[in-house]
Amino acid sequence: MTFLRNAWYPAAWDTEVPIGELFNRTLLNESVLLFRDSSGVAKAISNRCPHRFAPLHMGTLRGDSVQCAYHGLCFDGSGTCTHNPHGDSAIPRAAKVKAYPLVERHSLLWIWMGDVAAVDAQLIPDFSCMDSEQWYAGKRYLHAKANYVLETDNIMDLSHIEFLHPSTLGGDGVKSALTSVQEEGDTVWSNRQTVAEIMPEFLYNAWKIPLNTPVDRWIDVRWDAPASMLLFSGAVATGRPREEGVSTPIPHLFTPETATTTHYWYAMCFPKAMGEFGETLAEEQADAITQPFRHEDLPMLEAQQQMMGDANFWDLKPVLLVGDAGAIRARRVLDRLIAAEQPVGNK
Repeated sequence: MTFLRNAWYPAAWDTEVPIGELFNRTLLNESVLLFRDSSGVAKAISNRCPHRFAPLHMGTLRGDSVQCAYHGLCFDGSGTCTHNPHGDSAIPRAAKVKAYPLVERHSLLWIWMGDVAAVDAQLIPDFSCMDSEQWYAGKRYLHAKANYVLETDNIMDLSHIEFLHPSTLGGDGVKSALTSVQEEGDTVWSNRQTVAEIMPEFLYNAWKIPLNTPVDRWIDVRWDAPASMLLFSGAVATGRPREEGVSTPIPHLFTPETATTTHYWYAMCFPKAMGEFGETLAEEQADAITQPFRHEDLPMLEAQQQMMGDANFWDLKPVLLVGDAGAIRARRVLDRLIAAEQPVGNK
């Protein structure tokens, strides 16, 4: 599978890479080692030692360098070999590993796996709703045995929630909701608005709306390539203006591990102005949405992947429904961006 390279991908929650520890993760079919130097700055290098190809994560962090457990070569965060304990200690010219640009922002470590000359931190999408100075974020992670674009489809087309999540997230008004799709540059919005819906009980509790009140609920999703989405969800009593409600930002971020497996980060976010209640709510709601994600979404997505096998999505000639508009628009943008990166002869 061809991945988009010149883009920022989440590599880990900031808390997944503590000072003094080595953390490895496969991203876009490449084994990457994450660690922090003695100043706490996060670094990302190839996890494969160039000597005998041992995994560096089995080694030891010594100051600002990682020492390979096999023969003791050391590499710093720039990929430079800093120590050779053998012979006259001369460092072979080829003793280096690939280093990846890494930016710590919005509670995440973002990695760039493409052309280093094209790196631009301004291209990282806005997920400031996870900035700890102003927000409480209940952060979670799941691993999915499914292609990452299937995950995009799942979030961009939420018409499935009535059927896949009938007792958790769904409601019988979702499939007939008012929908619209907007494209702003390379950003796609998929918007959904229900009318006079009866929601699951936990949503009434989260938004402090009396139980069984008919509501107008909105579920708006912003997509940025390759697969970083921010969902805004909220509700008001039917007929009342949206401004009277609370719009909860819910990040959903996906990075391909391989062509058929995916890393999934998500969070529930509430402003710190809510005080301790906001912190409690962020964790409670993160736990609540984990249940349908883990036990309803993942089994379906993984079953989809098994049915598709190695076939290309478009080659299977999918039947398209009205709710697919946002997901298909995102797929088209992603396909265009990937094609633009390919050599002329490969397009």
